[in-house]
Amino acid sequence: MSSVLHGIDRAASQTPQASNAARRSRHCRAWICLAAIAAAPLSGTMSAFGQPPAPPPVTCDPNAPLPQIERPSAPTSKDLGSLPPPGGTSGKAADLSALTPPSSSLQVPSKPEDVAIKTTQSITLDQAIDLVQRRNRDLQIAALQVEQQRFALRQARASIYPTVSTNAGITRTDSAQSAITAKQLGLPNRPNASNNFNGSVQLNYDVFTSGQRSASIRSAEAALRSSEKAYQTQLRQVRLDVANDYYDLQQADESIKIAQQAVENAEENLRVAQARETAGLGTRFDVLQAQVLLADRRQQLIQAQNQQQVSRRQLAQRLTFPETVTVVSADPVAIVGEWPLSLEDSIVQALRTRSELAQVLDQRDIALQNRRVALGSLGPQLTFNANVALADDLADNNLGAYGYGVGAEASKTIFDGGAAKAIATQQQLNASIAETQFGSFKNVIRFQVEQNYYTLQASRERIGTTRCAIEQAEQGLNLARLRRDFGVGTSLEVSNATTDLAQARNNYLSAIVSYNRALSALRRFVDLPAAPQP
Repeated sequence: MSSVLHGIDRAASQTPQASNAARRSRHCRAWICLAAIAAAPLSGTMSAFGQPPAPPPVTCDPNAPLPQIERPSAPTSKDLGSLPPPGGTSGKAADLSALTPPSSSLQVPSKPEDVAIKTTQSITLDQAIDLVQRRNRDLQIAALQVEQQRFALRQARASIYPTVSTNAGITRTDSAQSAITAKQLGLPNRPNASNNFNGSVQLNYDVFTSGQRSASIRSAEAALRSSEKAYQTQLRQVRLDVANDYYDLQQADESIKIAQQAVENAEENLRVAQARETAGLGTRFDVLQAQVLLADRRQQLIQAQNQQQVSRRQLAQRLTFPETVTVVSADPVAIVGEWPLSLEDSIVQALRTRSELAQVLDQRDIALQNRRVALGSLGPQLTFNANVALADDLADNNLGAYGYGVGAEASKTIFDGGAAKAIATQQQLNASIAETQFGSFKNVIRFQVEQNYYTLQASRERIGTTRCAIEQAEQGLNLARLRRDFGVGTSLEVSNATTDLAQARNNYLSAIVSYNRALSALRRFVDLPAAPQP
């Protein structure tokens, strides 16, 4: 093209009307340059020649019903955020049964290859939730604590029964004096040597404990209920955590796609700005602006890639995957469902079913029962005991003898320096603290429900608005490119339109992810009743 343009300039300068020819030469250079730009392939750009001067207006209703998408099994090309299957395989997540953590958690890697990422596993949200329920360490600890409290209850209930113990022993006695006597008498054996057997069986039972026994059992029962509710709370929280981690990964994946598209648009804008500068239609300032915009878009892409790596490792850590495995999301970014309850019904349902409230009441019961245990130590105690003893000299041929004993013992603490009452007062204060926490936690539950309900509604509206904004931003970018190609617009308009489109796509992505987060939080904070069976 350069030789053609120089030829036009030389031909114009050789005519008598050099000045008019020079002007026509500049106009010719401009149109040839614009034709070359229009003929070049532009990423998502409508050519300025042979096309209508403006695209049809965008018609978008932000209040249109949201599409009801229930996490399709395979990504589609129309879904925002649909991911290409890793490794060119199908979008369906593979079997995860082989991805088990090391059998012993007490082992640590010793070589770099033991922690190097070797496998990338595609996983759906449903699979992630199922895995975290079976493999999460915190959940396993909560389950062990439930078992621990079960055995603590068994220990407390053992006081209902008497304790039985036994002992037995054999003793051989051969004193030095008996040896001297045997020698003096010329006896072959020592006359006083003996082999004695002794055995006994004891039984003890606390007949009356002033309420300590029953209070200890009730306290252990409340502790078991509290640990079971703590497990349920941990289970719901783990589900929410893994859902948030998965949405973080989805958002990071889509942010990379948006950043890559923004880089491509910025590269195209720079190419056009350089071509216009070469043709004499643009300025160096336009080129510098395009270069700055491209550098900024590349920085955003690097940040998005970094966030994707962090999100992948966070989800892999949450799922307790082996050190050499990382994960990618298999679900597209889409609306995952609807919330069926109103705000008021959601608050009432949460206050009725939240395990945390019942757990606070259990802690209050534990404190009250421990108070009874402390005060019971000041009351009378009655103990029954019995024993049977057996003795036999194995050296003779006679049968042994046995004996028995039966008794009861009553006791009462007269003075303990106020220790028991001090312990009882502490437990009473613990009960008062639990009552105060109950009232405070009711307010927290209401706020949690309201916060996520309002976020859900706002995100729902944002989805419709930002969806229209993407279409409008795409039309605005096409118009800006047409205006630039026709010479009535500037590269700055294209840069601004490119920025607006990237921002609109990020806003749409943020709205969907925020909606899904709020929905998952409501499912965690409100235990919905089971659907009636047909």
